[in-house]
Amino acid sequence: MISSTKIGTPVLLVNIVVFQAGWFACVLGAAHGRPWLGLPVVAMIVCGWLMSAPRPSALAQLTVLSGLVGFSWDSWLTVSGMIGYAPGPLSPPLAPLWILALWLLFATTLSVSLRWLQSKLLLAALLGALAAPLSYYAAARMGALTLLRVQPALWAQAVGWALLLPLLLRLARRLDA
Repeated sequence: MISSTKIGTPVLLVNIVVFQAGWFACVLGAAHGRPWLGLPVVAMIVCGWLMSAPRPSALAQLTVLSGLVGFSWDSWLTVSGMIGYAPGPLSPPLAPLWILALWLLFATTLSVSLRWLQSKLLLAALLGALAAPLSYYAAARMGALTLLRVQPALWAQAVGWALLLPLLLRLARRLDA
């Protein structure tokens, strides 16, 4: 979490690249029957952001709250029969640990690479509604999850993320104020 209103290009690029690396580690690990593979990658990334944050406690709060919100959301999609995951320590009926890891990882983008959206909540809702279904569809195509009811699952992701992304961005802005 960077407290200044202007974030340098190198920091933005690092945030984007390490997020994508963590996403691929989790998704490809799950797709190849090794759902634990992304967990240490995400742990290192999140710890790195926490150690470099001007306000580590604010980022820790944001990370934990984002993780709880996101894990609850994905667990609801699992319980509702829209998304299926390979059996793991928590699933079924809950979302697996690698999904929780992705939500913790996502929290590290809210005050860095997605910071510009904090004051553009309608645009954030639109981008959430478009990007999230694509992300879950890509994860399904890679074999990390199953969209049990494809269209309802993608619509639920669109609606859910249209609400969740602005909510999390507001939380990030509030904690970073």
